[in-house]
This record gives sequence, structure tokens and C-alpha cells, in this order.
Amino acid sequence: MTSAKATTKTAAKITLTEAVAIPFDKLALSQANVRRIAQGMSIEDLAEDIARRGLLQSLSVRPILDGQGQETGRYEVPAGGRRYRALEHLVKTRRMTKGTKVPCIVRPADSPISATEDSMAENAMREALHPLDQFRAFKALADGGMSHAEIAARFFVSEKIVTQRLRLAGISPVLLDAYAAGELTLECLMAFSVTEDTERQVKVWEALCKRGGVSNWSIRQALTERTVSVGDARARFVGEEAYVAAGGIVLRDLFAERGDGWFQDAALLDRLAEEKLAAVGQEVAAEGWKWIEVSLSLMTGRTYGLRTLRTRSELSEAEEAAFEAAVASYDALNDEYGYGDDIPEEVAERLAALEAEIAEYERRSNIYDPADIAIAGAFVTLDYDGRPTVRRGYVRPEDEPVAAPEGEAATAGATQSIGAGSTEAGTDGRTVRPEPSVMRTIITIGGGSASSSPTAEPEEADRPLSEQHRTELTSYRTIALREALADDPESAFIAVLHAMVIRVIVNGYRTGTCLEVSTTSSRVDPSVQGLDGFRPATALDARREAWAKRLPEDHPAIWDFLIDLAPEERTELFALCAGLSVNAMHTPYDRRPEALPHADRLARLVGLDMTRDWAPTAANYFGRVTKTRILAAVREAKGEDTARLLDGLKKGDMAREAERLMAGSGWLPELLRTPGLDAEGAAVPADPAARGDAAIDAVEEPSEALPAFLADDADAADTGYAIAAE
Repeated sequence: MTSAKATTKTAAKITLTEAVAIPFDKLALSQANVRRIAQGMSIEDLAEDIARRGLLQSLSVRPILDGQGQETGRYEVPAGGRRYRALEHLVKTRRMTKGTKVPCIVRPADSPISATEDSMAENAMREALHPLDQFRAFKALADGGMSHAEIAARFFVSEKIVTQRLRLAGISPVLLDAYAAGELTLECLMAFSVTEDTERQVKVWEALCKRGGVSNWSIRQALTERTVSVGDARARFVGEEAYVAAGGIVLRDLFAERGDGWFQDAALLDRLAEEKLAAVGQEVAAEGWKWIEVSLSLMTGRTYGLRTLRTRSELSEAEEAAFEAAVASYDALNDEYGYGDDIPEEVAERLAALEAEIAEYERRSNIYDPADIAIAGAFVTLDYDGRPTVRRGYVRPEDEPVAAPEGEAATAGATQSIGAGSTEAGTDGRTVRPEPSVMRTIITIGGGSASSSPTAEPEEADRPLSEQHRTELTSYRTIALREALADDPESAFIAVLHAMVIRVIVNGYRTGTCLEVSTTSSRVDPSVQGLDGFRPATALDARREAWAKRLPEDHPAIWDFLIDLAPEERTELFALCAGLSVNAMHTPYDRRPEALPHADRLARLVGLDMTRDWAPTAANYFGRVTKTRILAAVREAKGEDTARLLDGLKKGDMAREAERLMAGSGWLPELLRTPGLDAEGAAVPADPAARGDAAIDAVEEPSEALPAFLADDADAADTGYAIAAE
């Protein structure tokens, strides 16, 4: 019996070849090197790295044999071609001599492993460094005292890349471990770098994991949900420098090409913006306005019910022309250079000069009467691009001049006063306005007010509610109001009717309601012919005009008007508004595939019969369609025999004859038909056989007499029509 020890094969021991120093001029690049495409670090950068830290990896070489198979003392390099080229570059730039010895691993010439295999293995078996290892290595260098610039120079990358990788290395270890385990993508890790608050990072990560919606977008959204983008009007107005100086923190997305960022403290930003905008309000107050309202965002409802003052212009005709020319020049330059990154200095100076010139023209073309200024005010707010904008010349209802009744002296009720200014009625009934100089402007800032005169700083308790707090409180009220309205159908009817009236009756007025009921009355294409004589159009216009005359001119009074209406009148007005909101038009720029089928259902509901007001003519239908469609219409309404008689006519003649023949037929194009209704407005049975013989007889009745030119023996020359057979 053979022992186990005898049958066990001894494992071959592995021996490693030691590196041999070979002069560089004895080496040559082998054609067996598999790398043919340049990729990664350039040869020049690799040469710089070798010059600084030396050769970290030996070259793999093989002896070069002569024709008799003898070694020549020279060696080829099948593995390490890039390192060879880098050393060659150092020799060419005279930073290394030709005789410098290079550490090499020498393969025997008769090795069973080919040079191509060595070259392939050296590149294929190499494992790239995991990004996380690189991040941590950069951090270790930075912690050791190396600057960003030094790290960038050592590894031939930009300082921005170094900053990005160091930011990633500073992310919470919990997230770095998740990234190393493949639970988090590099893009998501980059999204977490928006904030350096590691606790916040972990909380967002855990919350998103529970919801099952982890993505780079959702991460950034969660981390910046209560921040303000650097592109916001408030951020542009205040500026990053002032915000940071006040203690604000700016979050940065270092990986976004646009340089995205967010102001973290929205409340601080609002306070700074209001303070800066209040200074603009103080300047406007110097013009003598009765009140100034300063607001970061001006809702359209703030001007609701206010009268707008008219202005006069001091510009002559020549100055008006110069004004228009300046605006045209500014627009032309802005279109050409305004959106570029680098504007020539002379163009920038010209734009600035034009801006000043235009501003002066605008000031002189919008002159307010000083007496009007004394009772009116202005809104100071931010434009979308962060520039302060002033909207002047608004008069509140309570500030309107009130004339005393004839024969009566002015009463206290006719006096409107704010501050030291007042508007009084004279004894002769004329309205007497105070001089602007005695007015004291009231400046309202974010819901509070401050006189234009210097005042002490308000107490903390007197500060207005923050925007966020207002949002929270009004959210509760909105939910409660929704429930209350849902429980009161009659009030809901009035509220919806009111929203509809101010949109489709009062010239598309868009404010005055808190209901988001989007009711519009789309304009009909003015190129549509024949609408001026279309009975439904004239009838609808008459009803709309009648109601418009009944509505109060004062928009806020419309609400009380609707409440006082009789229920039947209110229902009638509601139906009119609903009717005006219908839009079943096909438009090439606004495709609404779901609207037209709904229009069919609505037509069936109201029993719409288009034959009462519309009939096909050469102008509205037959002249607009092909001859094939004309014949199909006549065939459907009058039968095959009548259609055959028109077959030889030219298009114009065919359209005119089709109009004559189809008069009173009740035929409609498919788009105008109401599914389920016949020409009389009655429901049509689904089964054609159920329609009875009367319907069949109506189709097969003899055609009406045709004109002489259509008869077989008619003389075409006497008809005045051109026949296709000619």
C-alpha cells in the first residue's frame, strides 16, 4: 500500500526575480506592448512625477537576440511603455543622462510566457484606486499640512478637484461607509456635500431610506428645503458679502457647473433685504408721497381697489424722439452684449450712459401733480432680478378727496388724515388738498410701519411676523376655511360664482378672490369668417354686456352684489359664466385631446343642435375642403345620383352647387355633430333598423331639379360655369 506521504505532490515554490539596474540607452520599446491609445496622465506629467519621486515600479524587459539567437546586450520593454516614454522625455529635456541605470525585471528570452501576455497582464491585472481611498489620501495630506495648491501640483489636478475631494472626505463616516459598501452612489455622495453638517446629512439619509426615494435630486432638495437660492431676488439684492458679514452661512454645491449655492438663514436674509429696501423707501418718501409700502414681494392683490394717478410729460417732440432712440440703442446693445460673460469696456460704459439717459427721460415723462402726490403712495419692492423697483401713484379709497354736499359745511367725516397731513373740503364745496410740505410720509415695512422721520429702533416684541410664520398661520386658516366651505353648498356656489364673474365678465379681472378657480374665456380666432352674423355669438355678447352694466364699477362691491341677487338671477349668471368658460376649439398651438371628447358629452347634455344656426356654404365649408369631401357630403345627404352629377365640375363650381343643393338638408360636418342626436335634436337609436322606413325614405327621395347646365343635353357655353369635361 502506497503511503499518503508518497502520493502527495510537493507544491512548487515561487521565486521572484530581483530587479537589475540597466542603463537607459540599452533599452528599447517593444512592439509587443498592447497599449496603443493614449489615456490618463500625460507622458509629460508622468515624467515630472518620476523626476520628483523617482521610479516607483520597475520595467519588465526581455533580452534582444541577434540572428543566431544570441543575446545582444540590449533589452526590449514590453511592459512599462509609458514609464519608458517618460524616462525618454527626461533624457530629451536633459534632465537625465542616457547612461542612468533603470531598475528592470528581466524575463528570459525563452520564457514560456510571451511578451504580449506580460504587457496585457500588467495593464489588465492592475486595480484602480477606489475613489474613497483617494479622498481619504488627499485628506491625510491636507491634515499633514500640505496646502490645496501643493496637493494639486503633486498629483497634476486642479485646486478645484482637490477642494471637491476634500469636501467628500469630510462627509459623515456613516455615509462614507455606505458608499464603500455600494449602498450609495458617488452622485448621491456628492449631493450630500452641499452641507458640512454631518448630523444633518445622516438624518436626511435615514429619512430618505425609510421613504425609499434616495436620489441626488431628493438629497439636495431635502438639505436645502428651508434655504434660499443664490439666484433668488433677495439674495441678489443683499449680496453674499453682506449676508456673510452678518453671520450668514452659504451652502455650496462644489460639483455643479453653475456654482449653485444657498443662503442657509432665510430669516436673516429677509431682515437684511427689508432693511436695505427700507432705505430705498426713505429716498422715495422724500418725493412727498403720503405713504410708502415696502415689501420684498408685491402681490397683485395689494393694488386691488386702488386708483392709479395719471401723469403728464415735460418732453418735447424732439426729446420724445431722442427718448425712443435711446431705448432702441440700449436694447440693441443689450441684445448683442448683455448676455455675454465679457462685455467690452466701451460697451459697458455706453450701456451705463444710456441707462442714466433713459432714467432721466422717464422721470420727466412721468410727472405727477404735487396735489396728487400728497394723497397717493408708492410700492417699493424687488424685481425678479433683485433690483429695487418703485411703483408710484396709487390712491387708497379712504384718501380720495371728498367734496362737501352743496349748502353744507365740511364735516369731520370728509377729512382724511395721516400723520400731519390732511385732505379737507372747503366751505364752497371744493376739495382742498394740503400742501405736500406738511405731509408726513408713512412707510410700511413688511406689515409694520415707520415714519419717514428718524425713530428709535422698535422693540423685539413689535417686530412683524416672519414670512414663514405667516405661511404657517394662514395654512391653518386655509384648511379650516376649506372644510367650512365644503359644508356650506350655498356659500360655495356664491364663492365660485364670484371667482367666475371677476374673470369672465369684468374684463378678465384676476384678483379679488382666494379661490384658485381658474376660469377664463378664450378669445376666438379673429380670422374666422362669419362670426359677426352668427346668432349665438351676438346673443351671448348681448347677455354678457347686460350683466356687465349691472355689476358695480367698484370691484370689491361685486361680492355684496352677488349676495343680494335673487337665487334665480344668481343661477342665470352662473350659467352664463360657465358658458363663457367653454373652450372646445381646436388650436394647433394648444393641443387638448381630452377637451373635445368632453365637449361631445356636454353637447349631449344640453341637446346642442348646430343645424339651428349653421349651414354649410361654399365660404364656410365646401370651398375649404377637397372635391372628394364635397362629393362625400352630397352623397351622404342627397344620395349617389346627385353626387354623380357634380363629379365633373371644377372645384369652385362644385362648391357653389353643393351649397345650393344642400340648403335645408340639415347636414353637418363630423366636427359639428352632437353624437346621439339627429337633425331635429332628438335622440337617435343606436340600431339603424330601428329608425323606421321614414328615415330610409328621407334618404332615397328623388333629387331636386338640377339647373340646365347639369343636364346631359345642356350647352355649357350658356351656363356661365366652367365644366371640368372641357
